[in-house]
Amino acid sequence: MNVQFKKGALELCVLILICRKDQYGYELAQNISSKIQVAEGTLYPLLRRLTKEEYVTTYLAESSEGPPRKYYSLTDKGKGYMNILIEEWTQFSNAVNEFILEGTESEQK
Repeated sequence: MNVQFKKGALELCVLILICRKDQYGYELAQNISSKIQVAEGTLYPLLRRLTKEEYVTTYLAESSEGPPRKYYSLTDKGKGYMNILIEEWTQFSNAVNEFILEGTESEQK
C-alpha cells in the first residue's frame, strides 16, 4: 500500500481505535496491522504527538504478563478532533472516489 496513503489515514485510525476502547501501544499496533501494515516505529511518535496535543491521555495499568502497560485514552478534545477528521476524510474520500469513477468511465468509452 502506498506509504502516503497510510500516513494520511493512520492518525484517524488510531483515534477511532482508542475511542472504541483504551489501548496500550502494542495492542494498538496489532489492531492497526490487522488491516493496514504499519511499523511500530511509526506509531509511537504519533502517540507522543497526540498526547502532547492533549487528544489522548495515558495511564499505567498492571499486566498479568509483565510490567505495567501504558494505556492511551481519548480526551474530549480528542473526540472533537476525531469527529472533524472523520468529516474531512469523508469529504476527501468521496471526492477521490468521484475522480476514480469519472476516470474509469471515460476509459470504458
